[in-house]
Parts: sequence; structure tokens; C-alpha cells
Amino acid sequence: MIDPQSLTIKKLVDRLYKREISAVEVTETYLSTIAERDKDIGAYLSTEKESALGTAARIDMDLRDGREIGLMAGVPMAIKDNLLIKGRLATAGSQILKNYIASYDASVIRKLGVGGAIFLGKTNMDEFAMGSSTENSSFKPTKNPQDLERVPGGSSGGSAAAVAGDMALAALGSDTGGSIRQPASLCGVVGLKPTYGAVSRYGLIAMASSLDQIGPFTKTVEDAAIVFNAIAGHDPMDSTSNPFVSYGSDLLTPDFNKVKDLTIGIPEEYFGEGLDGEVASSMTSVISFFRSKGFKIKQVNMPHTRYGLSVYYIVMPAEASTNLARYEGVRYGVRGDAGSLKEIYFRNRGEGFGPEVKRRIVLGTFVLSAGYYDAYYLKAQKVRALVKHDFEEAFERVDVLLTPTAPTVAFKLGEKTQSPLEMYMSDILTIPANLAGIPAVSIPVRGREGKLPVGFQLMGRPWREADILGLGMYYEKN
Repeated sequence: MIDPQSLTIKKLVDRLYKREISAVEVTETYLSTIAERDKDIGAYLSTEKESALGTAARIDMDLRDGREIGLMAGVPMAIKDNLLIKGRLATAGSQILKNYIASYDASVIRKLGVGGAIFLGKTNMDEFAMGSSTENSSFKPTKNPQDLERVPGGSSGGSAAAVAGDMALAALGSDTGGSIRQPASLCGVVGLKPTYGAVSRYGLIAMASSLDQIGPFTKTVEDAAIVFNAIAGHDPMDSTSNPFVSYGSDLLTPDFNKVKDLTIGIPEEYFGEGLDGEVASSMTSVISFFRSKGFKIKQVNMPHTRYGLSVYYIVMPAEASTNLARYEGVRYGVRGDAGSLKEIYFRNRGEGFGPEVKRRIVLGTFVLSAGYYDAYYLKAQKVRALVKHDFEEAFERVDVLLTPTAPTVAFKLGEKTQSPLEMYMSDILTIPANLAGIPAVSIPVRGREGKLPVGFQLMGRPWREADILGLGMYYEKN
């Protein structure tokens, strides 16, 4: 008997080695759970039963023949639909790509595929990753498995819901301003945004290239470390991929004696006005836990944090408007009846893009236009440097920063759709880590059984995922 609720990656691979279960049995269990539950949740846009079972059968054959399998072998995974898998649809949640078939594998897919991961299907997302609730998907909304009247967060809401709903053991998402960590918090799972450049973006449908990063959703911090270890590393196909950094054994097997030497910083700017009472009390309990275990805790100040949201909504639309210029109906999109080039552009972009994408393209084009570039985009980049400097100064005093992940618990479907600014505020606590390019992870607060989930966020120095993951594992195991 296989109970998806009780499985972790480590437990699964151990049981596969012991031949207590087979990869085919595990895959069939997850596929049947998807068939049963996803009609209510809507996490998946498509599933791949035949190829998933084929991969599982190969894993079982390797085990029968006594061949070594890796830590990701046989792990049933969900993949956000802006990551390319050769021969499969990659819609990015948009009508303009509803018929697009990927011609190559993203680097993370290639790495996981070589490691024996099983891809169950592609998950729903806000169109081109623009949103905080997965209500901006042009196909359907996704619901939170913890409460079907509430959102799962976004833009990677489908991936978060798949893991939270036991419809995948792990999932991949992308994080531009919090799109992994915020849905992880709202759904009660672990979500990791790695250091910018730690994981190749080759094969990710870009939204804002200086901010986007691929990362995992998992049930435990230990599992997040396992998936991150599998996808991290230099890739010559991505010019922003760092060739000089490698991760040691402390990533997967942290020394908790060294972890206890870490100093935790509490930035007061993350605990101000707008923080929900339930979130605030949950943060108090987490801080009290670390204090009771003897961790050194210091207050720090990050004065430019309050400008993070404003900077993000200048830099991100500017980069998005440039990246999305390629979807004009000639190279990408559904051309329809041929007309003049201008008619093709207007018809495809008018009908293919949703309202939020259009809003951000217009805003991005405006801030890059002659006469406004210096006033908006250039100034935003200068303030972005100040936000990054705040982190650098904080990390001279502390090793890790602890904050809430999201200012509220999961809100109701439709509650914020008529107020874009209110929706944008959902990412106010996650955006600064993207602007600075540092690693950050959202971890569920314990002791909230029967209540809506709350996540706390750990942010660390660049390339020190081992610090935040080690601290997270300590929290889980003590």
C-alpha cells in the first residue's frame, strides 16, 4: 500500500532500493490521485500517463538488474508550464502559446530526466508568470487544496497545489518576485528560490530575465535540498549561469552543530503595517523556537526595503515587454487568416494576451520609452542597487534573515482580482530577494493543523543555500 501523504523523496528512494514498492506502483498511485482530486483543484493543464509509466518501468528494470539509481530516480514530479519538455505543449498559461510544442528540453528537465525523475504533467500558472493567485491563467483558475474557496498563490500556483494536494511528490516552478515562495506559503509546502545563476534558465519561457529563477516545491526542506542539488550547476547554454560555484556535502547532510553557530537577523521593515495577525503570531512562535534553542538573534535594519515593490514594478514590466515582443504571430502564436503585418500583430497580441499581460507590456514599454527611461527605469535600477546594498550590510552582521513569506494567509478566489495593486502587495516580502539575487526559502510554520498555512522565509548570502536549507532542516527535525 502506498500512501502519498507519508512519502518524501528520501523515503521513496529508500523503499525502491529495498524493493518494498515499485516505481510503476508509485506512478500509478499519483496518476490515480490526480484523476480523483484534480477535477476540483485544477493544478494540472496536462498529464503524461504513458511516458510517466514508461520511465517508471525503466527505473524498475534498473533496480532488478542491480544498477545504481540516483536520489531523484522514480520521483513523480509536476512541471510548471513555462518550462520546456521536448515534444510537449508549453503554453505558459497563455492562449498565444496554446498550440506551441517545445522542440528541446530545458536544462533542468534534462538533468532531472538523466537522474530518473518521472514527469507526471505540466501545471497551471498565471499567464507568462504574471500574477499572485493563478487566477490570471487563460485556461482556468487553480484552487488551494487546503480550502477550495481560496487561491493557491501564484504564479506557480499549479505546482504548489500539486505538491500540497499529494498529486506530485515534488514540482518545479519559477520565481521572479516570489512566485515559488508565496504559493508555497499559502499552500503549506516548502518552496526554494536559489541564488540567481545557481540554476540554468535555459528552456524557461522568460518573463523578466534579470529576476527569473527556477526552483523546487517539496514537502520537506530536506527534499528541497535534494531537488536543488539535482538541478544546480553551471550550464554553458545560459550566460548568467555561474561556472565558479559548486555545492558541498553540507547541502544534503548539514552539520547541525555548525548550523547552531548561524546568527539569525530579524529585519524590522518586514514586520510592519499590513501584516496579518495570524502571520505575525506565527512569526513570533518561529523566532521563539530558534531563541529557545540557543541561536543568536539580532535586529537589523534594511531601510530601502520599502521601495522594493515600486522598483520591481518598473524593472519587471520593462524586461517583460522586451521578452514578450517575440509573440507577434509570425514566429510564435496563432497567425489565423493572413493580412498585413500590422493586422497580424494586432490580432494575435490583442486576442492572445490577457489583461494583466497587456497591462504590464504597456507599463514596461512606457518606462523604456524616450523621455521616460531616465526618470523611471534608470532610477529604479539605482534603487535596486541600494536594496542589494542593504542585504550586503545586513550579512556583515548576521548569516541568515528570517521574515514572513507573505503578509496574509490564502485569500479567497476573486477577492483581489479587481484591484491589481492589492494583488501586487502579496509579493511585497518576497520581491527584495529577487532584486538582490540572493537565495530564499519558504517553510511552513508548525502547529497550524486545522488552520490555513503560514510560511516563514529564510534568506541567505549568495551561493549559501546550505545555510538556509540547513537551518530549515534543523527546524523540521527539532
